[in-house]
Amino acid sequence: MKTVFSPLHNRRSVKTELDGGLLIEPHEKPSRANTILARVQDQGLGDVLEPDEFGLEPVKRVHSADYVEFLARCWQDWLAAGKPGEAIPAVWCGRGMRARVPKDIDGRLGFYSFAAETSISDGTWEAACTSANVALTAQKLVAGGERAAFALCRPPGHHAHADLFGGYCFFNNAAIVAQAFRDQGAERVAVLDVDFHHGNGTQAIFYQRQDVLTLSLHGDPDLVFPHFLGFEDETGEGAGEGYNLNIVYPPGTPYSVWNQGLETACQRIAEYQPDALVVALGVDTFEHDPISFFKLKSSDYLSLGQRIAQLGLPTVFTMEGGYDVEAIGVNAVNVLQGFEHTQE
Repeated sequence: MKTVFSPLHNRRSVKTELDGGLLIEPHEKPSRANTILARVQDQGLGDVLEPDEFGLEPVKRVHSADYVEFLARCWQDWLAAGKPGEAIPAVWCGRGMRARVPKDIDGRLGFYSFAAETSISDGTWEAACTSANVALTAQKLVAGGERAAFALCRPPGHHAHADLFGGYCFFNNAAIVAQAFRDQGAERVAVLDVDFHHGNGTQAIFYQRQDVLTLSLHGDPDLVFPHFLGFEDETGEGAGEGYNLNIVYPPGTPYSVWNQGLETACQRIAEYQPDALVVALGVDTFEHDPISFFKLKSSDYLSLGQRIAQLGLPTVFTMEGGYDVEAIGVNAVNVLQGFEHTQE
C-alpha cells in the first residue's frame, strides 16, 4: 500500500492548547505523523510519495469560500492586530445573538470555530492545505486503480465543518476525498469513522445527502468532545434521512464490544454498495490514549484492518486522531497491514 506524506506538516507546530483551564503542550503535535511515517518505513508497507498540488477548488467543494479565505488570512490578521500569542478563539455566537461575520479578528475566530483548544500560528495554513493535498493524492491513486492508499494527513480533519474549525481540524480531509470520488463519477461513497471522537464535521457536511453514507463509532458525546453531535438518534435529514449512522459507547469499552458496532457498520456499508470507501482512521481508541476512554489493544487494530478489507472496496485511509505518540505508529500501521494481508 502506498503512503502519501509531506514534511510540510511540521509547519504546524503550535505551542499552546487550552486544556483544563491551562495552556499546555498540544496533544496534536508533529511527532505524531513522524512516528507513523517511521513505522511505515520500518515495516516496508510500501512506497512513500509526496503529494501533488490540487489548489483550493477541491477544498471549496466541501468548505465555504469565506471560511477558506478566513483561514488563509487568520494568522496575518492576528499579527496585524498586535496580538502577542497564538490565535485562540475566546468568544462565540451564542443563542440569541446575530450570526454575522465581525470585522475584528477575535470575532472572526469565534465565528469560524466551535472550540477553544485549537490555536493557530504561523504555518497552520500551509500545513492544512498540504494535508488536503495528501488526502487528494491518495484519492487519485485509488481512483487510478490502486486497491487502497494511506493519506498520512496532519493536521487531521474529521471535526472540521463546512465553515468551522476545531478539534485540531481545519479542512475535512475525509469529506474532501469523498466529494472528489463523487465529482469523478462515483455514484455512492461511504465514510467510515473509527476515531474515538465523533466525526461531527463529516456528519454535518453530508447530513442532508444520500450519495455519501456516513458512519461513526465513538465515545458518548454526553461525556466527551464534541458533545453537541454524535448521538444515535441523528440519522440524517431530508434526502439524507437514513444515511448517517452513529454507534456510541461508554467508558471502558473493549474491542470485543466495539467490534460489534464495527460489524453493524460494515454490514450497512455492504448493503449500501458504495463505489468507494473512505476510512477516517483514528487510533485514539487505544487503551493508553491520554484523552480517550476505550480499551482497544495494539493487536485489535490488525483485526480492524482485516474487517475493512473484507468489504472489497477501493479504500482511502485518512489519518485522524491518536495521541499516545509512542504507540501511534504501531497501531495505525497495524490497521493497514491487517487490510493488506486480507484477501477480498
